Amino acid sequence: AVILSAQCTDDRVNIVTPNLFNQLPAPKDFVDAELAQIKELIKSINFFNNKAKNIQLTCQILIDKHDGKVPVDLNSLIELPGVGRKTANVVLGQAFDVPGITVDTHVKRLSQRLGFTKHDDAVKAEYDLMKIWPTEIWIDFSSLLILHGRKVCNARKPKCSDCGLTNLCKFYKNSKFN
Repeated sequence: AVILSAQCTDDRVNIVTPNLFNQLPAPKDFVDAELAQIKELIKSINFFNNKAKNIQLTCQILIDKHDGKVPVDLNSLIELPGVGRKTANVVLGQAFDVPGITVDTHVKRLSQRLGFTKHDDAVKAEYDLMKIWPTEIWIDFSSLLILHGRKVCNARKPKCSDCGLTNLCKFYKNSKFN
C-alpha cells in the first residue's frame, strides 16, 4: 500500500487495496501471480506498470532475504524496489513505531515556510528536522505537518487566519497576511 501511495492520493490507494489484498494476501501470492494480474488490480493507481513490477520484486526479496516479513530497519527497506527514505520512514513509524521523519511534499513545504529548513532536498530537510525535534515526536510530527499542510497551510492558498503556528512561521511574518 505504501509503494502504491507514491504520487497518488490516499483515497485512491484506500479504494484499491482492499480488493488487492483480498486477491493477493501474502508476499508469495504476489510472486506467484502474473504481472498482468497485479497490473489489472492496481490499474487506477498512477504509474501502475512500474509499481506492479516493484511490488512483485519487493515480495520476492521479502521471501528470499527476510523470511517473508517486512524488515524493521531503514537500510533494508530502502533496498526494496519502489521504497525510498520517505516510504521507509512511513513503514517504520506506522507499522513498527520506529521513529523517523517522513518528508513528503507537505512536510517539506511547511518546514521551509516555518523556517525549520532551507533545503529543497528531502533527505537534507529530514536531517535538519531530526536535529531540531526530539526523537519521541518524529512520527507524530510528520503526521501532524502532513494534516496541517492538507487542511490549513495549502500550497496555493494558505489559511493563515486559521493557523495556530503563525508565531513560528517565517512565511507569515514576511507575508501580506501579517
